[in-house]
Amino acid sequence: MERVRFIIVGSGWRSLFYVRIAKALPQYFELCALLCRTEEKANRIAAENGIYTTISEQECIDMKPDLVVVAVNKASLAEVSMHWMEMGFCVLCETPAAMDSETLEKLLEMERKGARLVINEQYHRYPVYSSLIKIAQSGLIGEPQFLNISVAHEYHAASLIRAFLNVKHSEKYTVKSVTKSFLTTLTRTRYEEITDGRTDMKNRTIALVEFESGKTALYDFDSEQYRSPIRHNFLRLTGTRGEIYNNTVYYLDENNKPQRAVLEVEGDKEITEIGCCGNVLYTPPFGPCGLSEDETAMAIMLFETAKYAKKIGNSPYSLEEAVADAEFRIRMYQNV
Repeated sequence: MERVRFIIVGSGWRSLFYVRIAKALPQYFELCALLCRTEEKANRIAAENGIYTTISEQECIDMKPDLVVVAVNKASLAEVSMHWMEMGFCVLCETPAAMDSETLEKLLEMERKGARLVINEQYHRYPVYSSLIKIAQSGLIGEPQFLNISVAHEYHAASLIRAFLNVKHSEKYTVKSVTKSFLTTLTRTRYEEITDGRTDMKNRTIALVEFESGKTALYDFDSEQYRSPIRHNFLRLTGTRGEIYNNTVYYLDENNKPQRAVLEVEGDKEITEIGCCGNVLYTPPFGPCGLSEDETAMAIMLFETAKYAKKIGNSPYSLEEAVADAEFRIRMYQNV
């Protein structure tokens, strides 16, 4: 496939991930322009990142990109995506698909009429998580039954819950949740380290998710886990013949003897290979290129969305699944 030509709508923190992807993989991606709202911001981002920026929507349209990446604030994601979809562009949009059920239904209706929208739900494409999901679905630990997950928030967690438990987005479920605030010492933001010992109240949400099939998940997350060195993620998936606990797999062999295997992750800042039980589960899809796990997962989604836009591949993440993720967030907070 020829290089993917795309534009970015939005100039915030998340949009710069796509800039780094395009720079790391110029043989695959061509960033035509980044669309800003103000001349001042356009000039600053152009100077800081060495890319072409514009405040002209028409200029972006005239470039005829393969797809449009929408990376604006959460409240505007759906509206901006629909705007570009109405002009006939395939859109790759940041998460979530929308913040309310009415808008989610509008997105589905647009798709039914031929519009193409992919929500960049990338967590199941992370090298480590995708490898663990392969193990979970391989039968090594039997049928997955219970997941205790504390690795990502809301809609991201919903996607991972379904992937690890191997349940369809259409399966009915109930969710009961509670949110509590706790005093927390701040350590790090997106932009800086905090070392003065200041504190703030941070929310932790715990939710029990029970699927119609009987499979169950316990969601437990505090947003500080994304960046704080004193708040850590964990994952425990229990199956009929074993369990996955973080990066370790406990299982019974063919003689029903207990075995233990550890996910073997090669690489430091960039993962170059992941293996377990003698099997290679992951190698970099674009080769070594210096991208983080998050950026690698996003690059995969970007490339596969381009194939979908060019009508030589299917959507890498169905809108129905993305809507189910967003609905999970809505339902989780309805009973808080």
